[in-house]
Amino acid sequence: MQDVIRRLLIDLGEDPDREGLVSTPKRVEKALTFLTSGYRANIDEVLNGALFTVDYSEMVIVKDIDFYSLCEHHLLPFFGKCHIAYIPSRKVIGLSKIPRLVDVFARRLQIQERMTNQIADTIREKISPLGVAVVMEATHLCMSMRGVEKQNSVALTSAMLGAFRDNARTRMEFLDLLALRGGVPRSAEAAAAGLSCVADD
Repeated sequence: MQDVIRRLLIDLGEDPDREGLVSTPKRVEKALTFLTSGYRANIDEVLNGALFTVDYSEMVIVKDIDFYSLCEHHLLPFFGKCHIAYIPSRKVIGLSKIPRLVDVFARRLQIQERMTNQIADTIREKISPLGVAVVMEATHLCMSMRGVEKQNSVALTSAMLGAFRDNARTRMEFLDLLALRGGVPRSAEAAAAGLSCVADD
C-alpha cells in the first residue's frame, strides 16, 4: 500500500522524498487500515456474548452515537450521528455493544443508505426483536468540499423494521423522542427522505 500511496503523491505533482511527505505513505497506510477495520471485524466477537435474556418489552433507545466513515465513491469522509431503537422480544444487547456495532459498519467504504440498513438488519438477526429503527444524520465531505459544495447539507436516512414499520404510533414515539434533542425530523416520511451520496463525477 505504501508504494501505491507514494505513486499517488507523484501523480498529484508532489515530491514524496521531501521532508513533510517522507513518512506520509506509512501514515496513510496506518490510517486507512484503521478506517477500514470493519472489514476484518467479526460481529459475534464484537458483541462478545453480550446478549441477555430479560423480561422487558419496552423501547430501548441509544442515540447520538458518533460515527466516521469513508464514502465509497470518492474516498472522502462522511460523519455524523446514529440513533438506534429496538423493542426486545426476550433478548437485549449490552448497551456498550451498540456503538461498537455501528463502528463495524462505519469503518468500511460505505454509502449511508446501506450502512443504515446493515445496522438494522444485524440487530434484527442477532436478537429477533419486535422491531428495530435506525436513523442516521451525516455531513458528507464529497458534497461540502467538492461537487455541489453545499457546506450545510445534512443527509438523513432511516430503516424501520417490524413494529416501527407496521405501527405508526410506535414509529412516531421513537421519532418524537429523537426530536427532543433537536434537528431530527418528527415524521417517518421526513426521516426517510435523506440525501444520497451519488457519484456524479
